[in-house]
Amino acid sequence: MGAASVNGRPGLPTPYLGQMSQERPSDEERLDPIGVGPHAQPWPTEPWFDGELLANGDRRNVVDRYRYWTLEAIVADLELSRHPFHVAVENWDHDFNIGSIVRTANAFQAAGVHVVGRSRWNRRGAMVTDRYLSVHHHESVPALAEWAAMADLPILGIDNLPGAVALETFNLPRACVLLFGQEGPGLSEAAREHCAAVLSIGQFGSTRSINAGAAAAIAMHAWVRRHVYNQIP
Repeated sequence: MGAASVNGRPGLPTPYLGQMSQERPSDEERLDPIGVGPHAQPWPTEPWFDGELLANGDRRNVVDRYRYWTLEAIVADLELSRHPFHVAVENWDHDFNIGSIVRTANAFQAAGVHVVGRSRWNRRGAMVTDRYLSVHHHESVPALAEWAAMADLPILGIDNLPGAVALETFNLPRACVLLFGQEGPGLSEAAREHCAAVLSIGQFGSTRSINAGAAAAIAMHAWVRRHVYNQIP
């Protein structure tokens, strides 16, 4: 049996590659409906249920616990269990990954997201999760730092800079602000000056950095491991 090769290295047998291409599902097969259809009668009567969703179905990207709930009821319930960490991201030139960061912050129940710099950002990446948590705006890093000081929250920068402390070995405080820099240049000089510590994410490949959205997810999950699962580094 012959084998395909990539850059001179042996790969998968050629017939197997052909089988893979023949067995790939069509676009129609992959497009399964999201969510649930109309609720069976009799309908629940609790005030948090939305009559329109009960009648027409709930296709939103929400966990099953919140199916058919009104937006206001979901937000009110989430407010009861917010985690005490905040996420902040600089937004000076472009807004790559801010939507992804907002979506991840929602998934990990962050207390809020703070956009520093330009107030406009592309909400498509958030997949409407910005409706379920508070997104704040600060004109500058000093403005964010002033707010954080009033809230008694240390600012922890996330960037692979010389002298940064490994996130994997750092004991994250329960209440804090995780600050991420602009995609590309990373944390600005002003941001570094206002950080109680700068933390780096361990990398082992050839790339110098990972994108801000991925870094934010890793850092938030590190907080969850420390304070939800009590995994002390």
